[in-house]
Amino acid sequence: MSIQNQTKLNIGLFGFGVVGEGLYKVLAHTPTLNAQIKHICIKHQDKHRNAPAELFTTNASELLNDKEINVIIELIDDADAAYRIVTKALRSKKAVVSANKKLIAEHIEELIALQQEYDTPFLYEAACCASIPVIRNLEEYYDNDLLQGLSGIVNGSTNYILTKVFREKKSFDDALLQAQVEGFAESNPALDIEGIDAVNKLSILLVHAYGIISSPQALLHTGIQNLQASDAVFAKEKGYEIKLVAQARKLSDGKVAALVLLQFVKNDSQLYTVNNEYNGVVIESSLADKQFFYGKGAGGFPTASAVLSDLSALRYNYRYEYKKLHYQEPSELSTDFYLKVCISFKGLLLVPHERFDRVLEWSSNEQRCHVTGIVHYSELANNDWWKQPNVSLILYPDGILDNYKPQKVHETAEEEFVEQFI
Repeated sequence: MSIQNQTKLNIGLFGFGVVGEGLYKVLAHTPTLNAQIKHICIKHQDKHRNAPAELFTTNASELLNDKEINVIIELIDDADAAYRIVTKALRSKKAVVSANKKLIAEHIEELIALQQEYDTPFLYEAACCASIPVIRNLEEYYDNDLLQGLSGIVNGSTNYILTKVFREKKSFDDALLQAQVEGFAESNPALDIEGIDAVNKLSILLVHAYGIISSPQALLHTGIQNLQASDAVFAKEKGYEIKLVAQARKLSDGKVAALVLLQFVKNDSQLYTVNNEYNGVVIESSLADKQFFYGKGAGGFPTASAVLSDLSALRYNYRYEYKKLHYQEPSELSTDFYLKVCISFKGLLLVPHERFDRVLEWSSNEQRCHVTGIVHYSELANNDWWKQPNVSLILYPDGILDNYKPQKVHETAEEEFVEQFI
């Protein structure tokens, strides 16, 4: 589909939640875009909404079969329904803008194929980091061979909760409730808290950064659900903050390490001062060194700003070219590297010490034990001992170890480790 600059954007909008309403308000004050919402499809007709009643319908076909509608914007939280909407729209040669990271992460290969088959743009800047234009920058600016890595706080909800709990001393439940009231958290908070939203976003970013198509389930990840107050104390003693960080790093063998884990962040890192619902992404290239993108990563207007940017891009027929996937040799994910981590737990038996390649440091008090050591990626990817409710795992700064030489813990070290906690 080709949308020329003079063509009016007639929009069919799915969803009128925080982001949908934000977009509606923004469009009313952006006449230069030459765009209007013709219909809005919602679930519940009887709910009061701040827009004229004649705009709303519960019948998706009214939007998808309307020949005057040339753009579908999908802003619902049901990934299965979103899949049906987006694929039907693309097959109908309607341009699509989406913010549904779960849909995109789980179906990216098929969605790329549909774009090519029907010559129709599908844009989704709002699916990653809301107001930060990270996808388009990865797509247009960074050559795959020069991109050394990216790391970022990509989930505004978990970052908001961590800020409220550890800086403002709120309870976890109160912080979560406040995040939901503010419109930062997903309707299903487990998607945020368990790191699912973040790993979905990382899966999308990998396509544009390295040409890697990977199921989110194949990427090592966790959330903030097992983090303890004592972990924050431990971090503070070492001069760190704790953040949930999604990252990908090119290793010396050319493959890419990718994961989402809690991480200690040093005070000289750009991510150290990213708080509340803000997101921050550091992109590192061999020529430009580190570049930092910062902005609000949740909320109606910040996310709507990314949707608005995609709408504006449609005016000049912009579409993702997936250059790293189609015009270069795509990178591969690595499963053969080591990580420097801190494991926090109650009771020695919760953490089998033989899982470590090397134990570097341990400490304990009446509340908690902390063990710093080196583990192989596959040890965490293939086992779930570190995901038990009373165990938290935190990656150290620069904790992805390239060219580490294995030094399996010898018997004396194992005995000392055990004796420390008996």
